[in-house]
Amino acid sequence: MAIRNWLRLAIAAAGLALAAQDAAAQTYPARSVKIVVPATTGGAIDLIARSLAEKMSVSLAQPVVVENKPGASNNLGTDFVAKSAPDGYTLVIVASSHATNKHLFKSLPYDPVRDFEPVVYTHVVPLLLAVHPSVGAKNVLELVAWIKANPDRAIYASSGPGSSLHMAAELFMSMSGTKMQHIPYKGSSAAHPDLLAGRTAMIFDTVTAIRPHVKAGTVRGIAVTTLNRSSAVPELPTIAESGLAGYDASTWGGILAPAGTPKDAVAKLNAAINAALKLEDVRARLAGAGVEIQGGTPERFANVIRDEIEKWGRIVKEAGIQPE
Repeated sequence: MAIRNWLRLAIAAAGLALAAQDAAAQTYPARSVKIVVPATTGGAIDLIARSLAEKMSVSLAQPVVVENKPGASNNLGTDFVAKSAPDGYTLVIVASSHATNKHLFKSLPYDPVRDFEPVVYTHVVPLLLAVHPSVGAKNVLELVAWIKANPDRAIYASSGPGSSLHMAAELFMSMSGTKMQHIPYKGSSAAHPDLLAGRTAMIFDTVTAIRPHVKAGTVRGIAVTTLNRSSAVPELPTIAESGLAGYDASTWGGILAPAGTPKDAVAKLNAAINAALKLEDVRARLAGAGVEIQGGTPERFANVIRDEIEKWGRIVKEAGIQPE
């Protein structure tokens, strides 16, 4: 009798637990959701996070707030979310450094795949390959020939070691069989004065950052780095269509949750973000910043992350870049 009573109590308790889980899933979100931006305000991922948060607050009927946690090449804020409760209330918007940092740091405090639940692939920001007017090249193949003929002058600027700008140049050298000298700066805007003065020959930079100089004629746009042409500069070809078939580099990003976040919560977040990305005012705001909107399933974003980690690991190894 005592055993039967114990079994009945155990079954009842299990039923209550399942009912509580179902109720929690049905009522998610029951409080505010936080999107951590592991970078300073004003950048692409900050703009995207704030644009999404505004719309998600309406569709989820709960406040969605943005909190900036910059530091350690985006690792500080990303690690904070990796170690947060997997309940769907703390998210992070990552950039392409999420894939490259694995290869650029000897030990990360988190695993970029194992410690996260992909929610949605939000965006791609194409880079633009621009050269100083003194460089005698007007397309990719001419530039490859110029670099080989002028090794002492083939100097490129970037926004820092390991940045997407640096990685784009490393991929270019790997695929074109060229060698260039790298001059890193603290941000691409800090690199512009030397480029405009001709002290460096070229740069891979975001379309938004370098486009004003291209329009002013102070630098020459050669091509964009994504497989598809950029809607911001549709007149420029891609590097892939200009002679380096398959070349693809960008700064990209998306939303992640801590590993173990309930699938129902991930599904609700995915639906809310995809809906926000389709709104005309959001699309216009992001397009004005040179952002190409993506969207799609969590599985799509998971595949992007795995593919990017593999690709850039190969490039870092070929380039002989030593992890910090």
